[in-house]
Amino acid sequence: MIAIDANLLIYAHRNDSPWHEQAYACVSQVAEGVTAWAMPWQCIHEFLSIVTHPRIYSKPSSVDLAIDAVEAWLESPSLVVLTETPDHWQHLTELLRTGRARGPLVHDARIAALCIQHGVTELWTADRDFGRFLGLKIRNPLVG
Repeated sequence: MIAIDANLLIYAHRNDSPWHEQAYACVSQVAEGVTAWAMPWQCIHEFLSIVTHPRIYSKPSSVDLAIDAVEAWLESPSLVVLTETPDHWQHLTELLRTGRARGPLVHDARIAALCIQHGVTELWTADRDFGRFLGLKIRNPLVG
C-alpha cells in the first residue's frame, strides 16, 4: 500500500506550486485507482495548516477550499486513513531512537511509525528526512 505525504497533497492542491501538475497526476492516479492507498491523519492536518497559512502563501487557500480538497480525497473508495493503534507508542519510540529524531523530525517519525504499523510498503514524499527511518521505503514520484 502506498501512503501520500502532506507535501505531495499540498503541491497537488496549489496551482502555484512548480510541482503542481506532477503531484496532481500522482495523487489522482492513486485516488482514482482500485488499489488501496493511505494518508495519515497527521498529513491531512498538516495539509490544512499549510495551505491556509497567510505567512506561507500571499494568497492562501480558503478553509472551505482546503476542506473541499480533503473531502474529495476522503471520497476515494480505496483510501485508508491511518490512525494510531494501541501499539503506536512502541513503534514511535523505536523510530525516535533509531532515526535519531529530534525537534521537527518527531512529526516525521510519527508518520513513519503509522505507515510501518499499517503495512505501508512505500511512502510517496518529497521530504528526504524520511530516509532515516528504517523499515519504510520512500519514493519521490516527482523526480525521474
